[in-house]
Amino acid sequence: MTQSLNATAFAAAVANKPIASWGYNGSLTAPTIRAKAGDQLRVNLVNGLKDTTSIHWHGLALRNDQDGVPGLTQDPVAAGTEFTYNFRLAHPGTYWYHSHMEMQRERALYGALIIEDPAEKLVYDRDWVIVLDDWMDGVTGTPDDVVKELSGGMSMPGMDHGSMGSTPSPSDGSTGMKHMLMGSRSEFLGGDAGDVRYPFHLFNSKTPDQAEILTATTGQVIRLRIINAAGDTAYRVGIPGQKLTLTHTDGFPVQHQGVDAVVLGMGERIDALLTVRDGFTPLMALAEGKIGQALGFISTGTGKQPLPATLPNKLEGAVVDGGQLKADPTVTLADKAPARTHELHLTGGMEKYDWGINGNRFDMTKPLENAFNLKAGERVEVKFINDTDMWHPMHVHGHTFQVSGGGARKDTVIVRPRQTVTVIFDADNPGQWLTHCHNAYHAERGMMGAFSYIK
Repeated sequence: MTQSLNATAFAAAVANKPIASWGYNGSLTAPTIRAKAGDQLRVNLVNGLKDTTSIHWHGLALRNDQDGVPGLTQDPVAAGTEFTYNFRLAHPGTYWYHSHMEMQRERALYGALIIEDPAEKLVYDRDWVIVLDDWMDGVTGTPDDVVKELSGGMSMPGMDHGSMGSTPSPSDGSTGMKHMLMGSRSEFLGGDAGDVRYPFHLFNSKTPDQAEILTATTGQVIRLRIINAAGDTAYRVGIPGQKLTLTHTDGFPVQHQGVDAVVLGMGERIDALLTVRDGFTPLMALAEGKIGQALGFISTGTGKQPLPATLPNKLEGAVVDGGQLKADPTVTLADKAPARTHELHLTGGMEKYDWGINGNRFDMTKPLENAFNLKAGERVEVKFINDTDMWHPMHVHGHTFQVSGGGARKDTVIVRPRQTVTVIFDADNPGQWLTHCHNAYHAERGMMGAFSYIK
């Protein structure tokens, strides 16, 4: 399987508003790469940007030098040059790829990677790949503008907390705060839902008023492959009045569970089955704890398409996240005592916007400083201990862990404020591997670390 990806600056439109952004192959929607487990994937990255770049293959246990982390696993791909990624696809599932260079993922430098299982036992008629994103680039500013503002923390001059609601419209600047979001709350996530205000939420690069429509036949079973590519927003996904059957999280099968909605943190993926009903079926992705939604429809060609404003603004009932599911017995890790335990305290806060791990802010110029050592062959236990008042979707490169207590196999898991999530994995992929919060702004401001294999 061969794919070419050209990273470039380009002009596009979001909600009929002209924007300038960066993406792959001149589009807001990058190619969906499809292959089969066991295939060799070759991707030629052409860097047409003025900046260096890279591609990270999110969720894949691949060779270390293909992981796409500049300064740790490869040299950055210089402007005007090319780099070819070449690796075997070991595991089937729903994955994605994105730039791992600073704030580039907050533009359009990301896409879906679907690895099909030749021995798939799941029964469905077709699948629908859905990429969700929170979008502000070219509308209210750039991701770098957001980092600059957030980096000043909450004590900036002119800050009026009382005027900062969760309305995602651009500020008039009177508070001096254009991008920071105050007052976003999610009981499900344990408090503060996010840091950044976004004017739009996208469903396959489209806003709700231009929603993508999947045509189908009544009674067909659709496999939803849902990817949260957002920088700062969790999404609550569901269909009003109809349950979804969750089948996979982060590419690995789980014990099937019927739910009214599922919450995806940034970087997480969920596969779910639904049976098509007659008419228009709205698949809603509500911005958890914020105002706004992403939206798509399934249509059987009958009835009238509902206007977004007429749809419910809540999805309630049985609601879970991927970290609360149970692994399918076929992918449960063997029972084995940990040979090594690492405690990763998630530290920092909004006041200074100084996120870190164990009180250390990651320095990409010294990536192995404060590294978490391990040896090949070990069963490793990791305790993500959240000492902050913010939730964090914690991601581990190069490995799939299992949430303790028979939980799901995953690579990204929600860790709520003042709570601990314990995971285990087998150290079976030598190299230097990043671990970080998949909130793009938390990672950029220091909530990253490295697992380092030693001899």
